[in-house]
Amino acid sequence: MATITQPGAQERWQRDNESAPRREQPPTTVSSVPIEALYTSDSLNGFDPETDLGYPGQYPFTRGVHASMYRSRLWTMRQFAGFGTARDTNQRFKFLLQKGQTGLSTAFDLPTLMGLDSDDPRSLGEVGRLGVAVDTLDDMQELYDGINLEDVSVSMTINAPAVVIMAFYLANAQDCGFDWKKLRGTIQNDILKEFHAQNEFVFPPEPHVRLVCDVIEFCAQQVPQWNSVSISGYHIREAGSTAVQELAFTLADGFHYVDTCLARGLPIDLFAPHLSFFFNAHNDLFEEIAKYRAARMLWAEAMRTRYGATREASWKLRFHAQTAGCSLQDRQPEVNLIRVAYQALAAVLGGCQSLHTNSMDETLALPSEHAVTLAVRTQQVLAYETGVTNTVDPLGGSYFVEALTRQMHQEAQRYFERIEEEGGMLAALEKGFFRREIADAAFVYQREIDTKRKLIVGVNAFQEPEEKPLETLQIDAQVEHDQCARLHQRKHTRDNQAVQAMLARIRQGAQGKTNLVPVLIEAARARCTVGEIMNALADVFGRYDGAARW
Repeated sequence: MATITQPGAQERWQRDNESAPRREQPPTTVSSVPIEALYTSDSLNGFDPETDLGYPGQYPFTRGVHASMYRSRLWTMRQFAGFGTARDTNQRFKFLLQKGQTGLSTAFDLPTLMGLDSDDPRSLGEVGRLGVAVDTLDDMQELYDGINLEDVSVSMTINAPAVVIMAFYLANAQDCGFDWKKLRGTIQNDILKEFHAQNEFVFPPEPHVRLVCDVIEFCAQQVPQWNSVSISGYHIREAGSTAVQELAFTLADGFHYVDTCLARGLPIDLFAPHLSFFFNAHNDLFEEIAKYRAARMLWAEAMRTRYGATREASWKLRFHAQTAGCSLQDRQPEVNLIRVAYQALAAVLGGCQSLHTNSMDETLALPSEHAVTLAVRTQQVLAYETGVTNTVDPLGGSYFVEALTRQMHQEAQRYFERIEEEGGMLAALEKGFFRREIADAAFVYQREIDTKRKLIVGVNAFQEPEEKPLETLQIDAQVEHDQCARLHQRKHTRDNQAVQAMLARIRQGAQGKTNLVPVLIEAARARCTVGEIMNALADVFGRYDGAARW
């Protein structure tokens, strides 16, 4: 009599699942990656947890950059803030610190981001609207007045004029008696993603990258606890990229900064520990977690193998996360609180070092005090009430998470190869490679929403016929008038001969290869303005029209 072999548990499940009811559209991630019904050890092709995964705090840091992670220290709760004048934002900073925020994150207005003074005709109507206006060292002094810069970590989100703003920050800190060696924080200073996605650039790519590396070099030598660049995927994702594009393009930008610093003779282990990253936290919980894990692996592998870094600190990818602004909706805005909570959960389960949670009203206006308090409370509930901090990497070893992480790792490597085929970072940028890839991904995502293959609560599903409007923060037009009046007064009372001499020195320095940070610190103290310094640099570097050569 023949022996009948009983099917295994997995085979039985697959047989039963074949007849199970199914959704009309097969499930995919936010980035339209197909998802299997079940993940098992077979999904990992001989995955060995001991050798392929490892342990937290150990190379390749898939499970986190620190051995004990949040069991010993929580992430920094760093709410993005800035509006109106420096005094207005200083008051908001102090309000947030009172509410339990543990780090400051500074948003600058559009004129400052573009290297324009508040009294520039192009700034009309934008001064203090989307962030704080900073024109001179006086504004920097008022912005952080009464805040101990040695005790609190400070982040500044600025790119095109980042070298100028960093010089202002250092001049102010030193003038207030703070030791540069004790300053902690991050300046974004990532110009490449501006060319990919956000468009806040001034000079052509090559001289802009030179300025990024001037900050990296100066901080590595003089401000050793400072993160001199925050290599940013956040804005790439906000422009419509997929998760893997965000991952790959961000790390490719980082590799280009490393290559440029090495070309000027800087030792890899001098500056690599001061490079940090900034990622988006979007709606798909597991896709985001896998993205962060794959990022740590890829960076560690490149730093150790490709670049020969020997310090563990050089191998570790440390990152700040911000919940996805592009996911916020103006319909039923209170629902944004729920979106943000889940996105924050993904960032924490993915091992972030600091986190910003968006306020529910940010799609309508700058956050109100009520909304920003709830955003801080979201992080505090996550940290103290949910239990996710009790063990290190609670999702490590999950078949699904590990399979997604491997897939992200492989797809990012394919993008690295494509960038090299395009001729490297700057050649690919000039050809419009990054913009095309992002635009194509954004089109696919929007088509999925328009056809209701992806449902957005309150937008294409579960709408409410009537909604009560939220009370939002309004910026008084008097802010612009007052800021311009203050700037005019400073221009009238300063030593304008000294200003012109400093601007001449800046042009001279830009024509050579010397690090520009020291002369910009002097220029800050002479009360040169952001716009004047950027114009002096543009006299040498030229201005970039932003047209991709497609």
